[in-house]
Amino acid sequence: MSKNSYYAPTGGLPPQTQISTDRAMFTQAYAVIPKGTFSDIVTSFLPFWEATRFWVLSRPLSGFAETFSQYIAEVQPSGGSDRPETDASAEAVLFVVSGEITLTIAGKPHVMGPGGYAYLPPGCEWTLHNRASEPGRFHWIRKAYEVVEGLDVPEAFVTNENDVPPTPMPGTEGAWATSRFVDMADMRHDMHVTIVTLQPGAVIPFAETHVMEHGLYVLEGKGVYRLNQDWVEVEAGDYMWLRAFCPQACYAGGPGPFRYLLYKDVNRHMRFSGGFAR
Repeated sequence: MSKNSYYAPTGGLPPQTQISTDRAMFTQAYAVIPKGTFSDIVTSFLPFWEATRFWVLSRPLSGFAETFSQYIAEVQPSGGSDRPETDASAEAVLFVVSGEITLTIAGKPHVMGPGGYAYLPPGCEWTLHNRASEPGRFHWIRKAYEVVEGLDVPEAFVTNENDVPPTPMPGTEGAWATSRFVDMADMRHDMHVTIVTLQPGAVIPFAETHVMEHGLYVLEGKGVYRLNQDWVEVEAGDYMWLRAFCPQACYAGGPGPFRYLLYKDVNRHMRFSGGFAR
């Protein structure tokens, strides 16, 4: 069982008395989807899933971020799917934020609780069910895998954040650390999904400006994030979606750690025209 606390949406609908002003915003460089927008009426349903609904946080969008999609799935007891993925080119990372799910890979079951992490390569044979008595909620990050001649496709694996020691960033004495589930030197992987932890008062001390696209879901705590030219206050349950080269930095607000699940595309040449190599 994870020792960490992760925010997970539960849905519902705000009362008629609530004002509609919120922190939600969409710009040419970034989007902020605050936790208050995850209501019942914005969920989606997918083929071959039973008793399951999805909050779609991001999707490939022309002129914006184009490499990935990210969902939060909520699987009711006895729900799930024997055919969860309908695109043979898609790889995935699953990260459990509440409850318990049973992920079966090539016939082998893995019971995953909070902090559970799985990598699923393209063409992987997997199913997912909730055999527990409470809803299970997890992030599902999907990307079209970019094949490179001479590199094997990565194998599937399952782990938990508790089993992955965080790597302190140089010169920070552990105030800023990253939990990496994949070896950064492993060129087979074309995406990294990590967990970034900043202790209260810690900072990303420069405006990162780079080619990688990002999805950032705040798992815990609060902070002030720089997105392009704007400083935006965010908290557990908020999602940020950044296109390539959007400047970014942050301050961790306390009183506890500021932690987020981070997607980025890595380890591939830049495409000159549409379509991934298959």
